[in-house]
Amino acid sequence: MSKTLKDQRRADLIIPYVPTEPKAEENDITSTIGSTLPMAAMFTRNKMIGWTAVVFAIQGWLSETPGQVASGKQPAYFSVGMSVMALAMSYLPLFIPSMGKAASSTAPAPPAPAA
Repeated sequence: MSKTLKDQRRADLIIPYVPTEPKAEENDITSTIGSTLPMAAMFTRNKMIGWTAVVFAIQGWLSETPGQVASGKQPAYFSVGMSVMALAMSYLPLFIPSMGKAASSTAPAPPAPAA
């Protein structure tokens, strides 16, 4: 049983692997997150979402390729500006506080004056 087996593969049937090119219209998830998070931070005035938006925008700006710029997409520094503005909007109540709050119906009644 120690026969040497002949290799059955034929060199003329080998097909080389050619990777496919990515589609030009393929949506990038980082650009979607980069434009959605600043809006969510402005609507909710959540500071954590605002900081997350800034981090994602800076990462998108640093990973931007010249091909993306040449294709006519929105420049990444616009999303950085939008996220910084959203972060400023979330901190706005610290600098411009509201004038007063309306009385809530669940608050206890004020004490009655002594007679």
